[in-house]
Amino acid sequence: MKVLIIEDEIMAAERLGEMVRKAIPGVEVYATLDSISSAVRWFSGNESPDLAFFDIQLADGLSFEIFEQTKVGCPVIFTTAYDEYALKAFKVNSIDYLLKPIDEEELASAIKKYRELHDSKKESVIPDSNIDNVLKLLTKQYKSRFVVRVGERIRSIPVDEIQCFYSMEKANYIQTTEDRHYNIDHSLEQIEALIDPGMFFRVSRKFIVSLNAIEEIISHSNSRLRIVLTQKTEEDIIVAREKVKDFKRWLER
Repeated sequence: MKVLIIEDEIMAAERLGEMVRKAIPGVEVYATLDSISSAVRWFSGNESPDLAFFDIQLADGLSFEIFEQTKVGCPVIFTTAYDEYALKAFKVNSIDYLLKPIDEEELASAIKKYRELHDSKKESVIPDSNIDNVLKLLTKQYKSRFVVRVGERIRSIPVDEIQCFYSMEKANYIQTTEDRHYNIDHSLEQIEALIDPGMFFRVSRKFIVSLNAIEEIISHSNSRLRIVLTQKTEEDIIVAREKVKDFKRWLER
């Protein structure tokens, strides 16, 4: 079995290569490429591998551009640091996603999926509609500020001044890095859809925290975590047990 890896981070490429060799005995890593341009040249002059791993975000653009410039005649598993829940919606047939840092069990599951498709002789071409959907996701513009009302005045709060969003007594609030609190007319569910998932994480039903505002993370009871922000909050911020794994991944992106 021959595998191609397209990844522009040297250490990530080496790690993925080691994991693939461990997961597929006897595999040959055909080549390791680091850009759209090198991939286009490679596919134009070489026989397609059995399977390819494409990092979505490369130094010279999104790897989906490779499909626009040359024929990719093999199944592809994408790797990415983008939001887990949104990308799960695009998992179909011959296409799969692995979130960085890549987990061995998820890699094994993706390879199993490839084998099932290969053995059943299913079509390996990625539909254009799937690529278009993910491109829209990756180019989505998130809110850069929120407008709040302070008495009779209106104030605009930049997201980089927000340390958390929280819910209290059936209302929702912003807490800023200057320890100011403002009522906001959005639910936490609505806020989740408006903010950059690389910058904010919903740790529980009550809190969405900013990565830049985290001062300390402490082990808590029942395999949970307690977060301390730069500005103290009235209520302890506890990462729900079912979110701990995803939260740790988010921290490593």
